[in-house]
Amino acid sequence: MKPLLFLTIIVTVSLSAVAQIAFKIGVTALRAAQPTNPTGVALAAMASPYIWAGLIIYASSLVAWLWVLSQVEVSAAYPFVGISFVLTALMGAMYLHENVSPLRIMGTLLVIFGCVLIARSA
Repeated sequence: MKPLLFLTIIVTVSLSAVAQIAFKIGVTALRAAQPTNPTGVALAAMASPYIWAGLIIYASSLVAWLWVLSQVEVSAAYPFVGISFVLTALMGAMYLHENVSPLRIMGTLLVIFGCVLIARSA
């Protein structure tokens, strides 16, 4: 796999993970505001800077991902999405103080191992 392509894949899945953290922060703030109906939830979400940031980051990730898919087989690229699981778990633990159990760590290591195998085969 070409270095620029590999770097773009890593950046893409990293941006996706960052977007998920922004979404989580945004919806946690929504929960604190306790909107009582779907319209209230939608309005509160539209006013959340974290949700907007997550959407912008996610859209940027999508643009980069479309370029990746134009350059490589989807069966070679898509398994790298698993890296976003790893990054999201790490960022959730670091920034959101979420509990990462030994079982989650073992599962995450399996994802990393699978990504390495696929990267070597591409």
